[in-house]
Amino acid sequence: MEDWKELEGLCRRIRRHIIRMTAQAGSGHPAGSLSCVEILVALYFHVLRHDPKNPHWPLRDRFILSKGHVTPAYYAVLAEAGYFPTEELDTFRRLGSRLQGHTVMNCPPGVEMSAGSLGMGLSFALGLALAARLDGAPWRVYCLLSDGDCNEGQTWEAAMAASHHRVDRLTAIIDYNRIQNDGFSDYTHYQGGGDRRIGGWIGPNGYAVNIMSLEPLGQKWQAFGWHVIEVDGHNLPSLVEAFQRAQKHTERPTVVICHTIKGKGVSFMENNPAYHGKAPTPEEAERALKELE
Repeated sequence: MEDWKELEGLCRRIRRHIIRMTAQAGSGHPAGSLSCVEILVALYFHVLRHDPKNPHWPLRDRFILSKGHVTPAYYAVLAEAGYFPTEELDTFRRLGSRLQGHTVMNCPPGVEMSAGSLGMGLSFALGLALAARLDGAPWRVYCLLSDGDCNEGQTWEAAMAASHHRVDRLTAIIDYNRIQNDGFSDYTHYQGGGDRRIGGWIGPNGYAVNIMSLEPLGQKWQAFGWHVIEVDGHNLPSLVEAFQRAQKHTERPTVVICHTIKGKGVSFMENNPAYHGKAPTPEEAERALKELE
């Protein structure tokens, strides 16, 4: 699908799904879902080999959502791709629904890993890629991580192992929006920085910047033996081109660092840690949906 305008329209529709789902449920993680929309759309509508009518197709590429709390975006993309009816999105986080707050393997169809605590996804993805190598299978593995995932030691153990074993069919993708549940992870991302305080920096909106910075992130991955690509995480053509470059690279794994904006598309959510795990009120949802028209 080469019609970028059509895909951009799809991204807006998915963002509207995210706002409605979290507002109706009264819970969820809207901001981090909004930041990874283009990444997921580029994968599911332009990159991955997959078949919504046959979710267990043996030759499918595997997508692993390590940042497993951004299910509003993931479910919306799966529904728009044809894995289940979009009407089911209204059941998000309800008792008995298939669409729970964190991913559950095969529920709904298309979900490859159960997630909860951050940091597990890359290890899981590496295991899949090594299994494909043993089977002589042609499929590839893509794993979406948050910058919070990159603060987890298990992620770096997996990164070291993947490089050691030269797993070139594995692509890690980082939704690098520089915000986590407790605040900003990199004050240098914001013009003017912040004021120095005991225990960290004070960034915009009064949030402390007391999370360990990942910078220089690209150099860290490179030092672990990975091929590094950095890209605007909201530019669909650039994302697709980056994933195509990753497919062509051999002898070592590739990481695509996607520079994104937390809460992308909704003015009062953008770069605002408050909406990491807080659903919009009905009034806020109405305002957000108007902005996303």
